[in-house]
Amino acid sequence: MSYEKVLQANNIIVGTKQTVKALLEDKVIELVVASDADPKVTAKMINKALDLEIPVHYVDSMKKLGKACGIKVGASSVAIIR
Repeated sequence: MSYEKVLQANNIIVGTKQTVKALLEDKVIELVVASDADPKVTAKMINKALDLEIPVHYVDSMKKLGKACGIKVGASSVAIIR
């Protein structure tokens, strides 16, 4: 389900640093996180999203999430932005 959201989204941000920055700037409307990503990488952004009451959705594969974003490598997270 969330892979389709990423495919249909007009504006996305891929990557941890850019996602955290967008969260701090209040640009994120939904966060999609790969369950197989390293928790050390995703914990900060997940906690920030939850603090801001932004919905966090989980998908099973970094590889599939990266493919849904149109990149050739895995993605630990994708922020759907305004």
